[in-house]
Amino acid sequence: GMVSNWTKIPAPLFSKVVIVLIDALRDDFVFGSKGKQFMPYTTQVVEKGTSYSFVAEAKPPTVTMPRIKALMTGSIPGFIDVVVNLNSPALLEDNLIWQAKAAGKRIIFYGDDTWVKLFPKHFVEYDGTTSFFVSDFTEVDDNVTRHLDRVLKREDWDILILHYLGLDHIGHISGPNSPLVGPKLREMDNILKKIHISLLSKEEASLPNLLVVCGDHGMSETGSHGGSSEGEVHTPLLFISSAFEKRSGPLTQPERVQQTDLASTLAVGLGLPISRNSVGNLILPVVGGKTMREQLRFVHLNGFQLSRLLQENTPAYEKDPGYEHFKIAEKSHGNWIKLYLEGNNSEILLNLGKKVLKQYLEALKTLSSSLSKQVAQYDMYSMMVGTVIIMEVLLLLLLSVPKALSKRAEFEVPLSPPLFSLLFYLMCLMLCAVHVIVCTSAESLCYFCSMSWLTAVGVMMLISALMCGILSAIAKIFENSRLPLKNPVVSGSSWSEIDVLILAGTIGHVLSLGASSFIEEEHQTWYFLVNTLCLVLCQELCRNNFLLKECDPQHSTNVKQNFDTLGETSECKNIDIPAAGSSKSDKATSSSEFMKGSYKWISLATPWVILVCCRLLRSLNQTGVQWAHRPDFGHWLTSSEHKPELSFLAAVSLLMIFFLVQRRCSLVSKIAMALGLLGVYSYRAAVGNVIFPWQHGGKDISKGITEARFVYVFVLGIVFTGTKDLLKSQVISADSSMKSTGLWEVYSGLVLLAALLFRPHNLPVLVFCLLIQTLMTKYIWRPLKFDAAQITIMHYWFGQAFFYFQGNSNGIATVDVSAGFVGLESYVEIPAIFLTAFATYAGPFLWAVHLLCYLSSEVSRNSAAVGHGCFCYALMRSIPVAIYVVLVTGLRYHLFIWSVFSPKLLYEGVHVFITAAICLFFTAMDQNQFHRVQ
Repeated sequence: GMVSNWTKIPAPLFSKVVIVLIDALRDDFVFGSKGKQFMPYTTQVVEKGTSYSFVAEAKPPTVTMPRIKALMTGSIPGFIDVVVNLNSPALLEDNLIWQAKAAGKRIIFYGDDTWVKLFPKHFVEYDGTTSFFVSDFTEVDDNVTRHLDRVLKREDWDILILHYLGLDHIGHISGPNSPLVGPKLREMDNILKKIHISLLSKEEASLPNLLVVCGDHGMSETGSHGGSSEGEVHTPLLFISSAFEKRSGPLTQPERVQQTDLASTLAVGLGLPISRNSVGNLILPVVGGKTMREQLRFVHLNGFQLSRLLQENTPAYEKDPGYEHFKIAEKSHGNWIKLYLEGNNSEILLNLGKKVLKQYLEALKTLSSSLSKQVAQYDMYSMMVGTVIIMEVLLLLLLSVPKALSKRAEFEVPLSPPLFSLLFYLMCLMLCAVHVIVCTSAESLCYFCSMSWLTAVGVMMLISALMCGILSAIAKIFENSRLPLKNPVVSGSSWSEIDVLILAGTIGHVLSLGASSFIEEEHQTWYFLVNTLCLVLCQELCRNNFLLKECDPQHSTNVKQNFDTLGETSECKNIDIPAAGSSKSDKATSSSEFMKGSYKWISLATPWVILVCCRLLRSLNQTGVQWAHRPDFGHWLTSSEHKPELSFLAAVSLLMIFFLVQRRCSLVSKIAMALGLLGVYSYRAAVGNVIFPWQHGGKDISKGITEARFVYVFVLGIVFTGTKDLLKSQVISADSSMKSTGLWEVYSGLVLLAALLFRPHNLPVLVFCLLIQTLMTKYIWRPLKFDAAQITIMHYWFGQAFFYFQGNSNGIATVDVSAGFVGLESYVEIPAIFLTAFATYAGPFLWAVHLLCYLSSEVSRNSAAVGHGCFCYALMRSIPVAIYVVLVTGLRYHLFIWSVFSPKLLYEGVHVFITAAICLFFTAMDQNQFHRVQ
């Protein structure tokens, strides 16, 4: 007609829409060999039925909540949604569900309760299932399917959404190659068949129905997700409807689309407005059966929505190539309409229509690409305030190094003089003025500006106080440098090779954080540093045993005394020796000589043994990005045909753990440890990871809740025994041996907890961790007499290396979520978060607690050793975090900001919290600090 109706929403193309979202459905589960084997009906529909199949690409982070947001809004969620994923708030952004409800559509939902949290008042009927309890992969899907027969018979709904979680849970427990995956895919295939047949039987003459099958994300080769590997970002997207033509001809590779394209396509299909912030493109084949005029109208609506979004976000939007292409296409569209209204139905009209359609599709692609790059709006003011505070704290730590590492181990922040200075008040006034100006002139929403004025003033006072503290510390350093040195000989200290390595390694690691490839492969940096450290230690041992004997007789006498006293302590530890008779003196002398000789050679061999251990651990778990796909020993062990080998390795590892840990425990703790480790094996046998020697054939797999809780009882018992000894040593009597025993028992309790949470193939990591700690304590640290700072940094380095030996990386996908549900019947937030965090950071955590055990047990050391250790540990964690925050802020527009830099920042943040807890424990155990306070 002559009157334009382009502002009105087109009529819907489908009557009823069913969306089946199968969590963690990889594209090869449908289009690969697994699909042909376990999903025959779906494969038949894809190959010969009335369907369109695509591979939808998800953007990282590939976790459920951000992906549901992307599917329903068409926008790209922020990375903070990884954290929010644990407890999703209601979605306020314009979305498909809201538009459908506003249009009077009746929506029914069954499945993952994340939907119910995101869309709290949108469903006429719903039943949510808990998404975090990964041990359950049967009931969680049965609770969805039980409603299906009843709902499919009814007519009182327009949209049905089903979210199945079982496949995702199987992935978390046993990976994509698990024998449980096949039956689960077959179950999904039968459900899809039932829905499809029901929709076909109920179709009206006017409008057809539509079945959409998709995944929110895929899964990695280890069965997890969150990262950006191919297995995680590629998911199948199927549109099945009688409105489409039957497929004919040879099967082609599915076309690649973006996950955000689904929101625009479903909006057009349901006759709804496209969501305001959607960056998705219309998937044209879905509307390909309509007339050319309708198709052009659909793509024009999509282009108009994208160009409006570009105008809102970009000041110079007119110069954007996507906007220019859209305007050209719009002009061509106008010419086509003129020809069409003139009644021209020739071949020219059809060819021109195809040309205009092609122009529109090019414009949509360019617009979508431009918007996807600009989607990240950074709150620079809040980021700068946070960065300033972090850098101020780091600077204060660095300025406090001389005092903190002195004999008295003082760490005092000079805040009281600055708080009464004129400079402090002037800085506060200046910062408050800046805050007012920024917050009143800011166009976009600012987090710091949305805080109460009282909180904002508190932050300004903190920044001012820290700055005044820094200036005061610098003034004191200058003041002290002018004073004459009391003892110039003592103050001049030479740098050893270890000191040079520590400094070079720390600086090198911090600088490497500016490159995405170094972050992806950070494990290589730590493996290199640990190996180099072993070689330097070997050189140090050789020099002390051989070279210094010729060059420096006095030094060699000191070293000899170190070894002699060490030999005596190792012989006489925990043994009451009566006064020896003269008849036994010759035998005692010869045996002690032999001990000293063998001790020296064992000491020299220790760095090489540690290098061998590290090399074996590298082969256990491939990590990072570049070589993560390569087969490793861990994959070989976890395959179902190697269960006997895995069972044997797990049993031997648990025995080794007992022998390495029990040596310094009380009798009660030894018994508890033995029973606890037996419980660990029983738990793994119950969940089907390992088998008992007498076990033949298939055994019913359970959740192992009873066995796991049995172990928890012993963990708590051992930790409680240790805590009781610690309290006695701190409050009743300052007994260092009781304190040392108490700390070791707490440590052994944590080792038992780690043994329970680690996957069976990872138990050797725990064995080698204990073995290396034992060897280094006895044969390296004691004879070489390193100071507390050097030993702390060595512990920190090994802790970082063991973080990666566990199979961790800087990608979210390597977090073992299943560890958070060991022994739990349902999802309980705080225990689940604690257990997952402990299992992930077990390496750094156990090395930090071992450091405290070691420094507290060394009687010969300076009483300030624990204080030195605490300060150095905090400093080693603070330097990379503070520099990384600055680097990430500078690299915020980097191509890999969401896939590489953001996950690393999340890991660093959690690690800082864990380090803070460790430092609090150190401070509580610092006897020197305790006496000073008294």
